[in-house]
Amino acid sequence: MNQYLEIFSRRMREGGSPKAEREFLEISRIAGKFPAARSPLGGAAAEVSVWCSNDYLGMGQHPLVLAATREALDEHGAGSGGSRNIGGTNHYHVLLERELADLHGKADALLFSSGYTANDGALTVLAGRPGDCVVFSDEMNHASIIDGLRHSGAEKRIFRHNDTAHLEELLSAADPDRPKMIVMESVYSMAGDVAPLAEIARIARKYGAMTFLDEVHAVGMYGPEGAGIAASLGIADQFTVIMGTLAKGFGTTGGYIAGPAELVDAVRGLSRSFIFTTALPPAVVAGALAAVRHLRGSEEERDRLHANARLTHRLLTERGIPFVSDGSHIVSIFVGDDALAQRVSALLLERHGIYVQAINAPSVRAGQEILRSAPGAVHQPAQIEGFVEALDGIWRELGVPRAREPRPAG
Repeated sequence: MNQYLEIFSRRMREGGSPKAEREFLEISRIAGKFPAARSPLGGAAAEVSVWCSNDYLGMGQHPLVLAATREALDEHGAGSGGSRNIGGTNHYHVLLERELADLHGKADALLFSSGYTANDGALTVLAGRPGDCVVFSDEMNHASIIDGLRHSGAEKRIFRHNDTAHLEELLSAADPDRPKMIVMESVYSMAGDVAPLAEIARIARKYGAMTFLDEVHAVGMYGPEGAGIAASLGIADQFTVIMGTLAKGFGTTGGYIAGPAELVDAVRGLSRSFIFTTALPPAVVAGALAAVRHLRGSEEERDRLHANARLTHRLLTERGIPFVSDGSHIVSIFVGDDALAQRVSALLLERHGIYVQAINAPSVRAGQEILRSAPGAVHQPAQIEGFVEALDGIWRELGVPRAREPRPAG
């Protein structure tokens, strides 16, 4: 036993697993006041402002979502009672799957307990069952995609991030008779950059490849009714399977796929991460259903989100504070040094009550460390101005490199 523990202790000391020992800041979000939250600072619970939440639209505290969750909780209790196959399928599961299929214009949809298990479970089946499938995967795809493809056993070829010329080069060299799949995300979670989906769709048609599109950081926030980036371009029908989450734009938890009935049926019947796990609680599903239905009919939250992203980009640019991409609502502020990023994050919290997480390896490559900020629909313009002012002061104090010399506002 002691020898076993010593192996892990030694590995951690030697740095065999980069940043495996992580610290987690305790955050208690305050419903109705978010982005305000309580966090124990210096032994006392202090109110802080959260700037790195994935609840981008604030749907986790929306009155309609809370009311639907309470009603289902009172009606059905806390849990689902079992797996979907054995006593765990509630009418809310059925309703939400129908709603998501309709949102994406697909024949069917399937709920998972998380976005991670949706990618892992679906790709294990869809890439693995054909037997000789070759998968073309963007090098920056999420860990859940990487794991699903690994578990599938399919041959995998990696194309450079968002590099469609490299993707086509790899496809053109593949056996034309083999089944092919292209897997990508629409909005990438760390840099916040957007994939060239129209060109990828064209290449997929040319080479007869099916497509699996992860829209986790886009559903609810882009496109008509919040259907995602592909829908905003009018090409959602050109992607075979669309994968999404309920834990970001929709403010609750869970993941899903939507696509042709034959493929969804195959995943439903063969995916171990779907079959052998407890179904989502009805109260959670009811809250998610309320969020999806509300955002299909409301542009207000999306408009505020994108206005806040534009304001943040403009203010950062005026001060020469570098950020990675201006293509989405994810505003990743570039630092490029692990210790420095951690220090900036700590000073924001200690001095200004602003919580924005520093991101290091393996989430980003070493030397590419960022502060992953996400000004959401619930942030006010004055708060954004205060956030950038706080950053600017810390940048000056610590001598953090700027994109260029700051220029006057306006």
